[in-house]
Amino acid sequence: MQDIEKKSGHLDRSLGLIHATASNMATMVGIGPFITIPLIISAMGGPQAMLGWIVGAVIAISDGQVWAELSTSLPGEGGSYVYLREAYRKYFGKLAAFLFIWTFLLSGPLEIASGFVGMVQYASYIWPFLTETNIRILAFGVGLLTILLHYNRVKFVGAVTVFLWIVMLVTVSLTIIVGMTHFHASDAFVFPHGWFGFSWGFVSGLGSATMIAMYDLMGYYNICYLEEEVKRPEYVFPRAILYSVIGVTLIYAVMNISILGTMPWQEIARSTHVASDMFGQILGRHAAVILTILVIITAYGSTYSLMMSYSRLPFAAARDGFFFKWLGEVHPEKHFPHFSLLTVGIITCIASLFNLDFIIAASLSSRILIQFIGQIVGLTLLRRDDPNMKRPFKMWLYPIPSIIAFIGFAFIFLSSGVEAIGVGIGWMIIGIFLYHRWSTSNRRIMEKA
Repeated sequence: MQDIEKKSGHLDRSLGLIHATASNMATMVGIGPFITIPLIISAMGGPQAMLGWIVGAVIAISDGQVWAELSTSLPGEGGSYVYLREAYRKYFGKLAAFLFIWTFLLSGPLEIASGFVGMVQYASYIWPFLTETNIRILAFGVGLLTILLHYNRVKFVGAVTVFLWIVMLVTVSLTIIVGMTHFHASDAFVFPHGWFGFSWGFVSGLGSATMIAMYDLMGYYNICYLEEEVKRPEYVFPRAILYSVIGVTLIYAVMNISILGTMPWQEIARSTHVASDMFGQILGRHAAVILTILVIITAYGSTYSLMMSYSRLPFAAARDGFFFKWLGEVHPEKHFPHFSLLTVGIITCIASLFNLDFIIAASLSSRILIQFIGQIVGLTLLRRDDPNMKRPFKMWLYPIPSIIAFIGFAFIFLSSGVEAIGVGIGWMIIGIFLYHRWSTSNRRIMEKA
């Protein structure tokens, strides 16, 4: 491994706790809550949709502890790739690591693309003449621009992330302030008759609402993909994960209640620009346009952070011999994995040309089985097989958070719909087939990995 690192260059440890928390929160609070509030309310047919946010937050906080323990126990650039490889080393670690990279090549760029497409769709509030074709072309162009902006040292990228994080906080704060200063409890807490009941309809609606909430909360683990570029990761990672989960959960709760208190929930459910519509009704068109611009910048902050972290995964796999060697190259002057960045960026641009509903569903379904459930089970195996492993952070109340996270993700996966489940399982089966072909043709490399 040392020889590979010498040939490919080194990575700069330039990111601290503020950068890590900013990266996580900027990723979590992207376009998601601004476009999914109507979807989550529609899923349950009323303000009781807030239950979806509560369930999602519990899952995120529980799973955040899984990430915190794994990231500090198994350091290395690549995040889940490293955790799965080491957790299943005695069983099928190479296959688990390969399958994660394989599913990532679908889920990662799709997640970034969902931000690009949603951001451009939000821009249609300002330019209503934009057609579906225009939106897809613009999303593709934004993807190319993001690749260019990332072609810099990671310290520069970290500084931009903090700036975008600040814009995100300003945007969300304005939305909350306007909502709270024009709040009407008669709108926020008017529940439809019979809204609560343990029927199949209620459970199905809660599952859909929780899935949407988790889509918005994804990103609390973002910084774990950049372990070799973070100063004192054993100190930073647990705090950045928990700070971002708790902080964003509180932001979402206040933001949703404030919007529900300004418009009837039936009107919110039909809206495609809910924050802009709220500002337009209260402060007028000009204020709504300004907010829309801030929402677009906030959304871009999320996708910007994602491309930075996700470009490190193929890089980490390539260094260990699990992927094409050239993906492990580090830029000779700016010290970042430039070929891996280009690969993830190009796939993202292509994914931006697809329908947003498909992008979101496929992104979630393709990653739950291998990444999230795989890591939860992997942590349990590590606790059993290597009890003496150095663990700078240990899960509180183990194994309760693991059990909650496992049940939560299984519930979300089963609630994602037949087509999304088919995408997740089908992509995994194809990956198993490709792994056997890859391992056969690269037997010597795989034996050393």
